[in-house]
Amino acid sequence: VALPAGEALVATAPAAAVPVATAPSDETPAIATPAGEPAPEPLSRIRQVIAARLTESVTTIPQFSVTVPVDVTALVALRAELRRAGSPVTVTDLVAHAVAQSLVELPLVNARTDGRLLWRRERVHLGIAVAIPGGLVVPVIRDPDRRSPAALHEDATRLIADARAGTLPPDARSGSTFTISNLGMMGVESFTAIVNPGESAILAVGSIGPEVVALGEGMAVRQRMRITLSADHRLVDGELGARFINAVRRRLEDEAGWRRILTEG
Repeated sequence: VALPAGEALVATAPAAAVPVATAPSDETPAIATPAGEPAPEPLSRIRQVIAARLTESVTTIPQFSVTVPVDVTALVALRAELRRAGSPVTVTDLVAHAVAQSLVELPLVNARTDGRLLWRRERVHLGIAVAIPGGLVVPVIRDPDRRSPAALHEDATRLIADARAGTLPPDARSGSTFTISNLGMMGVESFTAIVNPGESAILAVGSIGPEVVALGEGMAVRQRMRITLSADHRLVDGELGARFINAVRRRLEDEAGWRRILTEG
């Protein structure tokens, strides 16, 4: 059964998460309205920003995607233990933690390029796609690789609340080096997100549900989740993309590692 909506800190977001930017011109080409149809209305400013940014992304960045299934049976059980102990940490917080550590392991995925120059980054700044009325914003968690899952939960909760209330400060809306977009709470098994301009990759997170899989010489029902990495092929090739998404999967499936991290944190 998919996790309930309350389990996810990452809000519902379409297939791309777009930082706030300057909206394009109000001038739009004239398009004839078919007889009997209502007259067109202008897109909201935020939707114009989204349209401009995504058009820039798909027309200037050669993108490819890779998907892997993740066995999160132990992770779901661990989350249940945490809930019984009164901890607010969610599976989404653990995904963010695993992504941040994987970016440290494979820092080229955290870099960016314009096709001629390479900008390496010393720090990780994780964007989280959050739906708001009429569009979406991407609050940024600074240095998530240096924070415990509990601290990540606190940061994400505060930033998402500010985003939905319209009080997100400007410095929390820009500077992300990698983005996570989660549609799992909507029952979406997998999807492909669009890379944000200024970044080299984005991770799309699907729903958790039971699947029958081969285990040893028999079969078993396991809780599985699909994650999809979309990446800028000018910087991240297929081999690096596969290494990165498998690094995230390895961390998510490492029950002993999580128990150590949660005990230390």
